[in-house]
Amino acid sequence: MGNEIVIHSETDLRSKIYTIRGVQVMLDFDLAEIYGYSTKRFNEQVKNNIEKFDNDFMFRLNEFEHTFLRSKFSTSKTETRGGRQYLPYAFTEQGIYMLMTVLKGDLAIQQSKILIRLFKGMKDFIIEREHLIEYDEVAKLAVQTSQNTKEIAENTKNILVIDHKISKIEENMIAAKAEMEQIIENFSNTEIKKDFLFLNGKSVEADLAYQEIYSQAKKTIFVIDNYIALKTLVLLKSTPENVKITIFTDNLKKGLHQKELDDFCKEYPNVAISFKRTNGIFHDRYIIIDFGTENEIIYHCGASSKDAGSRVCSITTTADNEIYEPLIENLLKNQVLVL
Repeated sequence: MGNEIVIHSETDLRSKIYTIRGVQVMLDFDLAEIYGYSTKRFNEQVKNNIEKFDNDFMFRLNEFEHTFLRSKFSTSKTETRGGRQYLPYAFTEQGIYMLMTVLKGDLAIQQSKILIRLFKGMKDFIIEREHLIEYDEVAKLAVQTSQNTKEIAENTKNILVIDHKISKIEENMIAAKAEMEQIIENFSNTEIKKDFLFLNGKSVEADLAYQEIYSQAKKTIFVIDNYIALKTLVLLKSTPENVKITIFTDNLKKGLHQKELDDFCKEYPNVAISFKRTNGIFHDRYIIIDFGTENEIIYHCGASSKDAGSRVCSITTTADNEIYEPLIENLLKNQVLVL
């Protein structure tokens, strides 16, 4: 194995949980560090048991996802092979459970301690977002996680003291379930998390807020924002098919580069995006859905979408569209922006 076990705090472990393709995952190099393996040796162990890891347990990042992660989370623990960048594997929650049946040996006890902290961190991750789903659904998730740990215990009887550790997980789950009702009751008084914003007065996870806005479009989406970046594009990747997107921007501070746009278009060829200048007449940010139709909606945004959730901000629907419509008509006449 070669690497020493690194003891992580719960906060550190939660920071290693990313959302990719709509699911929470951990990356191979982080898991290798937690288990005390080199990344190469860790992946060899997985490949030797590949029949246990279906596509919903483990998948490999594509180049666009990897580039986006590095830019957003400063992910830099990648390896190179033959001078080419190595794309990490992502493990879903189910895949992480399965790892406990694969990674065995002298360091199993220490690995188990770290994995227990991981389960606790994942439970906290669910609780932090419990306002997005109903209480009964949160409880079901907690019960299912407890059931999964029981199944893991049955498959890892040969690992010393694992049963004792698993029982402690179950005790934590029981305590967590008892606390959930109080957590939900007090949610309105908790500190707003950095990845949330207010959409028409409702606290919503930032990425979900933009997804909700963009999913309403039937014909066009106009984004008015002088400060754009790769995340501006990523938030648009789930736009309904055949919806044309125009981003009006002067791309101040050169936040978006042509290479990033090319990579995005290659990865999402069905997302049609064009760019026009604002010529410096807009300070605020706006999103216009289906301009000039009965479905028209105009949103006033308190911050650029590239900073979605990094600070407290609001997005609100405007009630006076007729004021903005002449300005938007003039924007449509502006010249094309070259990145």
